Amino acid sequence: MRFLRARHIAFYLANDGEINPALLMRQAQRMGKHCYLPVLSRWPRTTMRFQRLIKDQRWQHNRFGIREPQTQHRLQVKAWRLDLVLLPLVGFDAAGNRLGMGGGFYDRAFAWRRWRTATRRPSLLGLAHRCQQVDHLQGASWDIPLDAVVTDRAPSNR
Repeated sequence: MRFLRARHIAFYLANDGEINPALLMRQAQRMGKHCYLPVLSRWPRTTMRFQRLIKDQRWQHNRFGIREPQTQHRLQVKAWRLDLVLLPLVGFDAAGNRLGMGGGFYDRAFAWRRWRTATRRPSLLGLAHRCQQVDHLQGASWDIPLDAVVTDRAPSNR
């Protein structure tokens, strides 16, 4: 339902065995939704912005060798303007704690959610393999929890 209601959706380009949201992104584009991808700032800065994809998109590789849209500031939006953000992860638990790759980019991009409790926009939706779920992850004070996680399999009966 979150996907159907959303007009501005951030995706990611799958890397290193992550669930690939490419088919979902193409469907969103066919539905007329605005699709965004994360763009990292140049080293030593540690910020991440979300840039709208355009026809004839030009590409570059970020500091980690991951493909991203060539930086065009006029196409970038603040994280709070998005309706839905699909996030990759390494591990997760039922409480919405997420273990990422360790860079903290998503946590910094959504840090303002700790103080803005009136709105839950955007929805943060993790995409994961079922085997990535663990019983408990110890969250740090700077961790931003997910609103939900979708896996490649139905939940098991525990």
